Amino acid sequence: MSQQVDAVVVGGGIGGLVAASTLIDRGLRTVVLESSPRLGGPIRGGSFESLPRVPVDLGAESFASRGTAVADLAGRLGLEVVAPAALSAWGYAAGRPFPLPAAGVLGIPAVPWAADVRRVIGWPGVARAALDRVLPRFVGAGADDLGTLVRARLGARATDRLVAPVATGVHSAPLDRLDVAAVAPGLRERFAVEGSLTRAVADLRAAAPAGSAVRGIAGGLHGLVEALAGQIAASAEDWTDSPTTDATGPIHTTLRLGHEVVGVERADDGGWVVRSRATSAQVRGGHGSVHTTIAERLVVATPTVAPMLEPWTGVVPVPEQGADVWLATLLLDAPELDAAPRGSGMLVAPDAGPVRAKAMTHSTAKWPWLAERVRAAAGEGMHVVRLSYGRLGEPTVPPTAEEAARDAAELLGVPVADRVVDHLLQRWDGALPPPTPAYRTAVADLGAAVGRTPGLATTGGWVAGTGLAAIVTHAQAAVAGL
Repeated sequence: MSQQVDAVVVGGGIGGLVAASTLIDRGLRTVVLESSPRLGGPIRGGSFESLPRVPVDLGAESFASRGTAVADLAGRLGLEVVAPAALSAWGYAAGRPFPLPAAGVLGIPAVPWAADVRRVIGWPGVARAALDRVLPRFVGAGADDLGTLVRARLGARATDRLVAPVATGVHSAPLDRLDVAAVAPGLRERFAVEGSLTRAVADLRAAAPAGSAVRGIAGGLHGLVEALAGQIAASAEDWTDSPTTDATGPIHTTLRLGHEVVGVERADDGGWVVRSRATSAQVRGGHGSVHTTIAERLVVATPTVAPMLEPWTGVVPVPEQGADVWLATLLLDAPELDAAPRGSGMLVAPDAGPVRAKAMTHSTAKWPWLAERVRAAAGEGMHVVRLSYGRLGEPTVPPTAEEAARDAAELLGVPVADRVVDHLLQRWDGALPPPTPAYRTAVADLGAAVGRTPGLATTGGWVAGTGLAAIVTHAQAAVAGL
């Protein structure tokens, strides 16, 4: 089976889907090859068995509100962007919960003596953190990782009790593995100007837009994947010829699931020849058969295919994977949670005593649309809570529903351990790119080499970094030159 199109996108995660959508909007016939039977990567929806008509996000559930790329894309696809409830986030460290200080970046405070900071780190921690305002600017200036920088400027208490819960909870990696430029864009530049880390944070906060830092989509973020897939599939109707043939006759296929790429070559005319093998017996053409897709433009949106580009880029990416993460989503019969006693969720410091989870989201408190649907389907007092497990460099042991419920009870301060009505477990293998200095350097080298290769682009979370906003913006920019 062979197919000739204008562009081929390898990888059906959100980066690949946005890249394909962008190319289609420019009138290019585009095919997406995805090795798994599902699209969207770590953006996926699912339903409790006892609540089948209320799908919930089993992966990413919000996006950063900086920039307008995601909101604009959602609007074009007919989706409703929504803000979370106006609730504070909490942290958990040294065996106790606390509201996170309002003004900060990854837990780094803008004003180290503020009352909400003092309640967390105490006067000894405040006294040490306040030294940041008078320490010489060279202290910590050479640090590439967040842990070294923050400890040098603010001391151990502020680092362990404020920054560790937030930064490690968000990025699933120890502080000393987090590249400052990757996880806190602009922070080093402002620090170089101000000579103080807390003043740099204050500047970044002042420049940030007012309101919540995140947004969601009514019905769940997974609706974005479904809408993009629908647009890409519908684009085949605009093809006026029949570029795809097999033994059964002409066919049009824009989304080809269950197709593992086994080879990439350059054509004599400078285009690309991509060979994929059907991995499912349900794929048209048969299990194990090899399909050839020929295109002038190639977009690689998955790290598994990146080594095949070495003959043209001269670069092999660092084979470093992100953390394996487990998400435990619980449906709880707990009217005590109606008051959202711990806000919208909680970020947990490493080695947090009895709690193994690294983060918790009180989903029905955070998203009013979800609370309304759960109440309508299951009655009053029902809540959805999800807990996240797994950090880079740590063995990922899957949680049981009982363990997740015990962690939720400790974090929420409400006896919910025996209130679990239903649960869902979802594993994500290395879904988050490792935000380490070495990995980011390798990605930058690959990006430079790809930029010198005509007709080639790379995108996806593995090169764009963590977060839907970063991936969507990167994918749109990556294919602009094609």
